[in-house]
Amino acid sequence: MYIIKQLDDFKIWLDGLRDNKARIRLARRLDKAERGLLGDVKSVGEGVMEMREHFGSGWRMYYVQQGDVLIVMLGGGDKSTQQQDIKIAQQRAKYLED
Repeated sequence: MYIIKQLDDFKIWLDGLRDNKARIRLARRLDKAERGLLGDVKSVGEGVMEMREHFGSGWRMYYVQQGDVLIVMLGGGDKSTQQQDIKIAQQRAKYLED
């Protein structure tokens, strides 16, 4: 079981998705993560992890894990903006450390 905390930037991104089906599906993925079912995840460096969803544009959600139970959602995007999204997530993760 995990506690999922969403940064305001992450909430704005998720709530702003125009594709309602994608937004619902990504929200369900977060519900599963709360239950400990992280699914397809991968490290992208500097302590940041990527939750990967293989539908539509190839959705990605970026997070860091703090301790054993807290996951902080940093941002998201799709395959087309992946490299930029990773850099932003890494910057946000550094900000959390300060």
